[in-house]
Amino acid sequence: MLEVTALGWTLTIAVIVALLALDLFLGVVRPHAVGFREAAAWSTFYIAVAIVFGVVFAGIAGWDYGTEYFAGYIVEKSLSVDNLFVFVIIMSTFAVPEKHQQAVLTFGIIIALVLRVIFIALGATLLSLFSFMFLIFGLLLVGTAVQLFRHRDEDPSMDDNALVKASRRFLPVTDDYVGGRLVTRVDGRRMVTPMFIVLIAIGSSDLLFALDSIPAVFGVTEQAYIVFVANAFALLGLRALFFLVKGLLDRLVYLSTGLSIILAFIGVKLVLHWLHVDIDTAVPEISTPVSLGVIVGVLIVTTVASLLKVRKDPTAVAHAGSVRGHPRPDHADR
Repeated sequence: MLEVTALGWTLTIAVIVALLALDLFLGVVRPHAVGFREAAAWSTFYIAVAIVFGVVFAGIAGWDYGTEYFAGYIVEKSLSVDNLFVFVIIMSTFAVPEKHQQAVLTFGIIIALVLRVIFIALGATLLSLFSFMFLIFGLLLVGTAVQLFRHRDEDPSMDDNALVKASRRFLPVTDDYVGGRLVTRVDGRRMVTPMFIVLIAIGSSDLLFALDSIPAVFGVTEQAYIVFVANAFALLGLRALFFLVKGLLDRLVYLSTGLSIILAFIGVKLVLHWLHVDIDTAVPEISTPVSLGVIVGVLIVTTVASLLKVRKDPTAVAHAGSVRGHPRPDHADR
């Protein structure tokens, strides 16, 4: 069992908060349209920070735990790319001005991190108290994978989002973004801006992704610390990654298929772990190095196959995939 001292937790959280503050400054205090060069530089920076942390962590805790960290980071990073699809849909649906997109992404990342901290604590507690939770998490991931594969050519619809519908129905909303504010006054009446609705949409989608990603990363490591840092470093680079790849997302036509395979694989791994621990030790388990190899292999094959497909058929476009099966007509031509 990995033991992390209070000082270790404090230093880790301090680094993450500092990086979040930097993201907040870049995205909110200094709103501007982000170019390709800037996005590439910051994406490289955040990936480099995650890699350096992993190497240092492995040197301190051992490469067994280091392998678990890198496996968890790659899982969360790949799932975050699918999250970007949803962000693109939300930005398009609500016509968010380009100069305010950084602020939306930064707050979305903060919301996602807070939600995942809660789910990590809950998941770690449940797994420590009830070993059958490995079975529950495994079946949840397999079910999600099946649904994602069935609806891999669809996009999630904001029209089905209960929180967004309720906000539109019960709150007075301005027609424009009013400088990126959340709340404003019009003729003495307090009103919310579309930015408020966008953050609700982002936050609720973050909640759904947390429900999938936390069981997925617990499938490659049982250590709450590793789950936390893998999620944190994967999310911290999301803002820059959005501006780097948003023009390329439509080319990853098999991404949803690849993610469904990864989720199903991790789900089976969790079920096998439960069978090994609770039923029969003769049941084989899937090791972390094997998991890492399968995950990386699926992502490589998915990316190469997507690029070959688009080269052969330029009209082919990617979709985020949906677990509810409600295709969105106005995005059918994405």
